[in-house]
Amino acid sequence: MLNESIKFAVMNKMVYAFGCMLVLACNQTEKKDAAAVPSATSSPKETPVVTTADQVPLYRDSVRQEPVAEYRVKTDDPLNDWYYQVQLYETPKTFHYLIKLQYEEIRGEDTLKLPNFGKLPEPVIRKGPEQYSCIIGFMDKDSQFREYKKVYVENEQLKITALKHYGISRSRAE
Repeated sequence: MLNESIKFAVMNKMVYAFGCMLVLACNQTEKKDAAAVPSATSSPKETPVVTTADQVPLYRDSVRQEPVAEYRVKTDDPLNDWYYQVQLYETPKTFHYLIKLQYEEIRGEDTLKLPNFGKLPEPVIRKGPEQYSCIIGFMDKDSQFREYKKVYVENEQLKITALKHYGISRSRAE
């Protein structure tokens, strides 16, 4: 019986010590996190790094109703006034666009999400290698055209495919 009461007392002390260490460890993490976030009274040396990408609003003040970019070619159908056409429309989100596609009477829609280079996006549509094809892309921060998606007709079907994928990585000087 005495042996069990000693074990119980030792276990209680161990649990108490473990609880104290846990509380202290959690308290240390909170202090580190608090130090990483600048407060209103912090010195100018501790201000956060702001990139130009952070300065571009994520939402538009007004959305244009007309296309911001368009590619249109009349088809070879002699009986009808049909077109191969691709149009880009703004959405409320600054870096998102709606793509409206048409080949003769086939219609479709897709989305386009452009990377944030720290400037307002500039989507572009250029003629593609085939008769009924075009390349959707954008101008990067160095005003270079970057291919993104290809819209084309294959076997009388309208298709769209991603040519490349883009992403932005940020590093912070500590």
